[in-house]
Amino acid sequence: MKNAAACLLAALLASGCAEMTPRESSGRDMKIAFDLTDGNPQVLLAKLNTIDLTRKQIVEAGMTPRMILAFRGGASQYTQQSVAHVKPEDRADALRVASRLRELAKAPGVESLEQCNVTLGRLKLTDKGLLEPVKVVPNGWISLATYQQKGYSYIAP
Repeated sequence: MKNAAACLLAALLASGCAEMTPRESSGRDMKIAFDLTDGNPQVLLAKLNTIDLTRKQIVEAGMTPRMILAFRGGASQYTQQSVAHVKPEDRADALRVASRLRELAKAPGVESLEQCNVTLGRLKLTDKGLLEPVKVVPNGWISLATYQQKGYSYIAP
């Protein structure tokens, strides 16, 4: 599985993402809402790393990132403080994801980490067990649609 995550990260980086970074230096906001649903912790970690790379490239381009990280589906397992509900073989990676989420929550330009409550119920998890930087929203789809109405680009990596 580690090879799969490494391959995904390499593919994302090689796909020209760096070349697509805006060249303007007008100081405008670049608003993005990321819809994260992947239940594989290695793949999720690779996506989080690419989101952070994107954030840094936006800053380097002279723009201000305004990013929302929305968690639904299988990714919801990794917004929890405890790893007891995660398969034993994925627990070390789950702890790495949790650490990365805490780092991203403090990064300039990351406005919010949001967990869909609908998914929590389906997975038999509660909002009481969420990591410190993650907040629960009643419905992730409604939240993402609201961000789009406010001018955020929707990205499902």
